[in-house]
Amino acid sequence: MAQGQFRSYVWDPVLIISQIILMQCIFYSCLGIWLVVVDSLVQNTRSLDQIFSYEVLGFSTPQGRVSMIAFVLNSLTCALGLWFFIRRGKQCLDFTVTVHVFHLLGCWIFNSQFPATLTWWLVNLVSIALMAVIGEYLCMRTEMKAIPVNTAPKSNL
Repeated sequence: MAQGQFRSYVWDPVLIISQIILMQCIFYSCLGIWLVVVDSLVQNTRSLDQIFSYEVLGFSTPQGRVSMIAFVLNSLTCALGLWFFIRRGKQCLDFTVTVHVFHLLGCWIFNSQFPATLTWWLVNLVSIALMAVIGEYLCMRTEMKAIPVNTAPKSNL
């Protein structure tokens, strides 16, 4: 361990790749769960387009508004995933952006064209901001907890 550092940082690509895969699984599984919950509340039909089609997200249709609500709720759930599995405040933004870049690539492949609607970009930027800030807040609270130095009972001298 280097002088003056609290933790040692070891380059572990297997850990990083497994955390990326885990966060991607959390992102899509929780988004699917939120879409099922919100769709069942408003009697909306479920579709893979709600996840990947950028044209579905919008303020003009009920399906678009429901999908936007699910994306915002999903960012809160994914922030909990960052807290449970990443546990480092410094890495929250990195993993958040990585998850959303892979989502951008998935949307690009699914639609065969680059997402071009302003609403899609706004929803994803809000989701990135919420997920990163809440994830960092939760991780920082955990990192800042007091570390007990001496757990032995005090002796009276």
